[in-house]
Amino acid sequence: QSKGKKPLFVQLVLDNIWSLYEAVMKRDKEKIEKIVTSLGLKIGARESRHADPKVHLNAICSQWLPISDAVLSMVCNKLPSPLDITAERVEKLMCVGARTFDSLPPETQELKSAFMKCSSEGTAPVIVFVSKMFAVDAKALPHNKPR
Repeated sequence: QSKGKKPLFVQLVLDNIWSLYEAVMKRDKEKIEKIVTSLGLKIGARESRHADPKVHLNAICSQWLPISDAVLSMVCNKLPSPLDITAERVEKLMCVGARTFDSLPPETQELKSAFMKCSSEGTAPVIVFVSKMFAVDAKALPHNKPR
């Protein structure tokens, strides 16, 4: 980088986001109007006149950079394919607690091959995996407890 020059990411992405943020927070109507029209967005009058500028900013950003599209594309690009899962991992996902895969009913054990195929055929069984994560203090984890 030469002196005084910004990195490309800053020039193309961060500066644009920051200028939008400043314009909305300072309520610069002309600059906001210019940004909205150049991006081709349609912001409702209710959001534009709201007392809290964050509502207006949220309305602009949710149309310009929708979080759902970004998260979905990131998941598709970064998470490994379900077809690459190992048999041991499938068994761990299907077993709860101290149970072993061999202790499951035969019908459940047969789902392992369907799980690994990830088939979308009409005859393939539908498998749903439900998971819930809880926020836990690090001190409460078993490996962090004093012995």
